[in-house]
Amino acid sequence: MSQPQPEHHEPHVEVAGEEFTELPDTYPETAPKRTPEQIEAHWLRHTYRGDMPQLTLRAMLMGGALGAFMCLSNLYVGLKTGWGLGVAITSCILSYAIYKTFAAAFPRLFASEFTILENTCMQTAASSAGYSTGGTMTSAIAAYLLVTGHHVPWPTLTFWTVFLSGLGCFMSIPMKRQMINVEQLKFPSGIAAAEVLKSLHTKGREAAQKAKSLGAAGALGALVAWCRDSGKPLPFVIPGMLNLPGSIGGFPLSKLTISFEPSTIMIGAGAIIGWKVGWSMLLGGIINYGVLAPWMAHLGVIDPTKLGYREIVRWSTWAGASLMATSGLFMFALQWRTVLRAFSGITAIFLPRASRVEDAIAKIEVPSSWFLAGLAVSGLGCMAVLRFAFDTTWFMGFVAVAMTFLLAVVACRATGETDTTPIGAMGKITQLTFGVLAPSNLTTNLMTASVTAGAANASADLLTSLKTGYILGANPRKQFLSQMIGVVAGLVVVIPAFYVLVPSADVLGTDKWPAPSAQVWAAVARLLADGFHALHPTARWGLFIGALAGILIPALERLFPKYHKFIPSAMGLGLAFVIPFFNTLSMFIGAAITTILEKKRPQLADKYVVTVAAGLIAGESLLGVLIALLTAAHVLGG
Repeated sequence: MSQPQPEHHEPHVEVAGEEFTELPDTYPETAPKRTPEQIEAHWLRHTYRGDMPQLTLRAMLMGGALGAFMCLSNLYVGLKTGWGLGVAITSCILSYAIYKTFAAAFPRLFASEFTILENTCMQTAASSAGYSTGGTMTSAIAAYLLVTGHHVPWPTLTFWTVFLSGLGCFMSIPMKRQMINVEQLKFPSGIAAAEVLKSLHTKGREAAQKAKSLGAAGALGALVAWCRDSGKPLPFVIPGMLNLPGSIGGFPLSKLTISFEPSTIMIGAGAIIGWKVGWSMLLGGIINYGVLAPWMAHLGVIDPTKLGYREIVRWSTWAGASLMATSGLFMFALQWRTVLRAFSGITAIFLPRASRVEDAIAKIEVPSSWFLAGLAVSGLGCMAVLRFAFDTTWFMGFVAVAMTFLLAVVACRATGETDTTPIGAMGKITQLTFGVLAPSNLTTNLMTASVTAGAANASADLLTSLKTGYILGANPRKQFLSQMIGVVAGLVVVIPAFYVLVPSADVLGTDKWPAPSAQVWAAVARLLADGFHALHPTARWGLFIGALAGILIPALERLFPKYHKFIPSAMGLGLAFVIPFFNTLSMFIGAAITTILEKKRPQLADKYVVTVAAGLIAGESLLGVLIALLTAAHVLGG
């Protein structure tokens, strides 16, 4: 690097034989006059860590293994709740705990610790495997099973998942330099993961405490799953369901799903979602299962002789689905500034800057040739699968891929600004579009929307990981390769696990696998195909009232921000209409425990809530999946 110039000149930095105008160290991070070249040169000099080991074999083995396990956890949780949980932070803590355990047992083999950038690449691979590959299974693919009654063949599903994940990853290449390098979008989860990695590598005691708490919580969750589900309880029996006494309208509470399920997953999920969503879900559950379901059963709309979750949700799905769909779309519309910035920034994504053409940073960024080749292969791959497996025309496939890029840009910007990826809204926009372009075609409606949602999900996940790497000074090209390795690791596990856990459409919409996300996707597809006349009049009213509430609630939050905490969450209310009440109750309990802890012991809550909740979810879901797999293989009796 060259020496500082006189004060009336800006300092320069020379990298790989090239010289860049750079900002002084004191240059404000948010100063508006910085050029892209100045921003990137400043990062190269002060943040980039050069050749520190990162994309190593051991990091990829650890990331792939953790991601493969965590994708099972997310598959389990997604079928239960319809949500996907980010695994980046959990994988960082698990990696730390596993390494420390092995280092203590085999000190000669594990003499050198993971570098912070090895852990960065590790969590990128783990997040890709655990989050990006399984989301479409619990939404569009499960919905396809619901509406057609049969599975997508495994070779088709394999190619589909590969092309979707690849499309999302390659689409994010041009977005990265614009959104992360130049615009410095926050991507809050990426910042959080970077802070966790810094903590693990600089605060040994705190890291060890977090690792121990995660391990203890995981062991507790696994013990609950074993004693409840294995059929070989040790050391005590936990019943699958605790039925509550009493009745409503002459119907036992258990028939209305008003029971308590001993599940640490739902309590852990409730701890993460927070108080507002928790009490909103409880309110929605009381309205749906405590008021509307008995009323509809008395009217004969719901068959009282078959009263139970599946029969109730066939009716209530319409209100819940419309509430979640319209609220998601309306909140997305309220972010019109973000949408305009996204579209106005598209040209900036592709316009080259003369001083960048051969600059040093281009040698560590993912090259544009990868973007063009990857986009061509993955885009054509998606179109080919749509044509030959789902009988969608080439034109429709092209429209779906073209829409996907535009909507993925918007989804990634929303993630960068708000830490919320509007996957549901993106899918619904595509479903509505193809409801016009291909009316009455359920398969085209579902699978084209799957392109948008799956690719946007993968793009946002990769950009969040790249934000972590940007903060820590990682090589973005190596992180991109880590993401692709993670896709393969997740793919190997998630597809066979999905077939085993969901052998037929009959298990979806049951107490075991409510699959709320899949039900919403299927409901929208059926509605667009069949029209409103196919619904029972009460279901039409439910759909209309739900849609109205989905607009009214976000509008009230905007109009009365001071009363925000008293206004229910639209997503929480809607979700309560498509999952059993016992799931809602457990999640409310988790949210309540966290809220009390945050008020009484805020520092303790800040330190342990997410870690313990992640441990409970991972422990029970992983052992729950293992028990299901062993039972399917007839290893466990019963």
